Amino acid sequence: MKSREFKIVFVGVLLFVASITLPAFDGWSMGSRVPAVGTAAEDFALVGLDGKEQRLSHYRGKVVLVNFWATWCKPCTTEMPAMQATYDKLREKGFVVLAINELEDESKVREHIKQHGHTFPVLMDRDNKIANQFGVFGLPVSVFIDERGVVQEYIKGGLLTEQVILDTVARIQKPESMKAASLQ
Repeated sequence: MKSREFKIVFVGVLLFVASITLPAFDGWSMGSRVPAVGTAAEDFALVGLDGKEQRLSHYRGKVVLVNFWATWCKPCTTEMPAMQATYDKLREKGFVVLAINELEDESKVREHIKQHGHTFPVLMDRDNKIANQFGVFGLPVSVFIDERGVVQEYIKGGLLTEQVILDTVARIQKPESMKAASLQ
């Protein structure tokens, strides 16, 4: 009987220790902190396929669509043409797409982007740190960030169409144009 009690106590202690230490371990975690709509998006820096470091803060003053994706993810690749079309239409009006690839080989990503003719910036999240920072669990995930760096929309799953992107950007930009009109 004492052996059984010991096992129960031992397992309980192990579970307790795991519950305290594992949340602090960031190496394998996914989706640890989903940014709340209305809160400032945490800045990040990643290297793009062009070899240059990109920071979210470099795009302050623009509406940014941060899209987490992978070449093997069918919903991801299905929504990318809509992202490209909207990027082409709105980039001169203060809209940018940052497509963040998770954990894939750069040559594979480069080939995919070239094959599909995408021209928006593609950034490499080689250690999954930024995906974790944005609470990504499953792909694709799209985060719309306004001109001030505030999260305005968080969309999980392959739900982006050109119309969804256009409507979301218009809704985000509308308060700014309303303020500008009231100041005149």
